[in-house]
Amino acid sequence: MILIHKEVDTRGLNCPLPILKAKKALADMATGDVLKVVSTDPGSIRDFQAFSKQTGNDLIEQTTVADEFIHLLRRR
Repeated sequence: MILIHKEVDTRGLNCPLPILKAKKALADMATGDVLKVVSTDPGSIRDFQAFSKQTGNDLIEQTTVADEFIHLLRRR
């Protein structure tokens, strides 16, 4: 079980808003903390993969539940 330190709900928002909200949330978190982002934008899967590579934050899990995409990022 992964301990979630903060969750951001971006349901109904399209690119780039889920990434921008995640970036803002991560800025307020400590190194090693885990952020959960819930999105309904199918493009968020590839967006968060690219975001992780560009920023160095670990994308530790991506799951799809019904029409929602859940991304777990560990703060670098």
